Amino acid sequence: MGDVVTLTDTAAEKVTAFLSAQNPAPEAGLRVGVKGGGCSGFQYALALDEQRDGDQIFEDRGIRLIVDEQSLQYVDGSVVDYTESLMGAGFEVKNPNVVAACGCGSSFRVADESPSCGA
Repeated sequence: MGDVVTLTDTAAEKVTAFLSAQNPAPEAGLRVGVKGGGCSGFQYALALDEQRDGDQIFEDRGIRLIVDEQSLQYVDGSVVDYTESLMGAGFEVKNPNVVAACGCGSSFRVADESPSCGA
């Protein structure tokens, strides 16, 4: 398996800053996962966290990326970016597996999954 999740330079800088401010354990990193919900079926779950049983660990730009077993198929090939605009700032996931997303921009659907709303 190649690079399941990668970070842009800007995202890596933000994660590094957040990790430095939290003084976490050495094995901490950015957890990239999905959970059911939202109007399109799935939502991203990004958090600073430590490895748990069943997690896969990847590294990009010196940052540990933690992905749980269930999320692997949904985030494979994704790029995490950090954007700032007049509407706010935050992490954004660019995911090649997404076939539909809702207007709010926080939920998505992948192929072979039924939409959870009338989409």
